[in-house]
Amino acid sequence: MEHKAFKDYQDLIPEKILEDVEKSLPEKISESKVKKILELIYEEYKNSLAEPGESVGLVAAESIGEPSTQMTLNTFHFAGVSEMNVTTGLPRIIEVLDGRAEISTKMMHVYLKKPYSEGKEIKKIAESIKETTLKEYIQEVSIDIADSQMTMALDQDKLERIGLKLGAIIKILEKSFAKGYSFKPGKEADNILVIKSTSKEDDLNNIYKLKEKLQDVYINGIKGIKQVLPVKKGDEYIIVTSGSNIKDIFKLEFVNPDKTTTNDIYEIERMLGIEAARQSIINEVDKVIEEQGLNVDMRHIMLISDIMTTSSTMLGVNRYGIVKEKPSVLARASFETPIKHIINASISGETDYLRSVIENVMINQVVPVGTGLPRLMVKTKKKKSED
Repeated sequence: MEHKAFKDYQDLIPEKILEDVEKSLPEKISESKVKKILELIYEEYKNSLAEPGESVGLVAAESIGEPSTQMTLNTFHFAGVSEMNVTTGLPRIIEVLDGRAEISTKMMHVYLKKPYSEGKEIKKIAESIKETTLKEYIQEVSIDIADSQMTMALDQDKLERIGLKLGAIIKILEKSFAKGYSFKPGKEADNILVIKSTSKEDDLNNIYKLKEKLQDVYINGIKGIKQVLPVKKGDEYIIVTSGSNIKDIFKLEFVNPDKTTTNDIYEIERMLGIEAARQSIINEVDKVIEEQGLNVDMRHIMLISDIMTTSSTMLGVNRYGIVKEKPSVLARASFETPIKHIINASISGETDYLRSVIENVMINQVVPVGTGLPRLMVKTKKKKSED
């Protein structure tokens, strides 16, 4: 740091703030002005710190809970794409803070490497990652009652677009239906598939059942990615997906794993760890609040995400999550099943140090918050006994 004044504040102001200040200073500035700027920043920094004994959890809960009452309950829909909805507003906040493993609309933002991020073959790439079943390639199905056989005409254009041949589809079907049926290419054209029962006892009813089963056979793409939509975001193209499978998406050569994200926080925890899950909670909650045009201090969101991930696994803000992790026996007992908690604590010889609010309220003691936090200690002199 060039200016001498910075050295005086190295132990008083966080290093990141000092670095940002130094970058923002004009080239020619006097030492006295730098000192005055740092004095004001230090004063502002001190004012931003929580006072000892301040109920930061209560303030955070109020700061997020109050704006949440103004949120809408709508679901955003991508125009022109069926089955592509995004849960926003209050329902999304509840999903995140409840720590729900199954969310209503899983979604990914897949970022691409150059030259694909500039739009090269963007539609082809989008189609290649979408989970596709045989149903999407079928143009026409006809059933021959006399021979108990089924003929399928496949969409040749779709097959060519993703570089898939009829032989590859036959191999997939043979793997899915190992016994009872034969799959052969038709003689009339390259896109005709003939399916025949190898069992003599097979009746027409089973052929119709097979037709329904065949439509749901997985052919290509990434499992879990139900819909894809190429979108231009700023100067680059990205692929927005309905459904999530971050593990298989990261394996693709054209995907940029450093920027690609999913809104499934449990999937992020499994793949990238608890720190990534913590950051994802912050991002998701902040995104919803910003979309609703509301303003909540980032530190409140960070505090809640810290509490949700402090036990090295993600827990929801509910009775099955962080409440059961409370160290205080009385706090756990106050929530539900008090006899069970007290008996278990008695058997294991648990100690309750009465460090939180609720347990002190239960036994009618001063709550260790605010002015109730400090204790007055007086040293008294013993009087000498009279002879």
